[in-house]
Amino acid sequence: MTLTLMGFFLLFTVGQLLTGAAEYNNEQRLHREPEVSVRDYLRKGHPWEALFENWESEFLQMGVFVMFSTVLYQRGSPESRRFGVTEPYDVDPRRFQDEPDAPWPVRKGGVVLWLYERSLGGAFVLLFLLSFIGHALGGWRLTVEEAIEHGAAQPTFADYVRSSGFWFGSFQNWQSEFLAIAAMVWLSVYLRHRGSPESKPVHAGHHDYD
Repeated sequence: MTLTLMGFFLLFTVGQLLTGAAEYNNEQRLHREPEVSVRDYLRKGHPWEALFENWESEFLQMGVFVMFSTVLYQRGSPESRRFGVTEPYDVDPRRFQDEPDAPWPVRKGGVVLWLYERSLGGAFVLLFLLSFIGHALGGWRLTVEEAIEHGAAQPTFADYVRSSGFWFGSFQNWQSEFLAIAAMVWLSVYLRHRGSPESKPVHAGHHDYD
């Protein structure tokens, strides 16, 4: 599954960069500016703002989903913890420190285990922050390039991050991710997809996961 998904990721990333270069050159022609090669395009802010802006929202979605699901519930949803049930992922890993097949952090214990217990959510938070910074840097660079082309004052990085344009782009992606998570959690109570581990069994009642 990972290989297939990464294959599509690479395919669509290349497609985004190539079509992004074509779109950038369309804008250049409209403004009677020189066109750029794909190599030169990759040095612009245009491709990186779009790329990191999307990554940022996806990692936000997954991080929120992982961490919110530890404390929030949805009756009947397979995406939620069950009320009053101790799940396998609730078991204290310290009980398995002597197991030879346990992951190294479990056998190590201490701070290493504490971090490992939170590593999935932490990884998504870190990826979100890195993507957020990439989005901000790419957008700032693009804004500076446009200011130079139009002979306007160049904004500082701090000015750009405080601008409505930066937050408009962020919020329009963030709101869609929260809508997608909410739809997945709620629709999975009533709808089914046979063969998918993200779905309840087709014969299960709507509130079998309460």
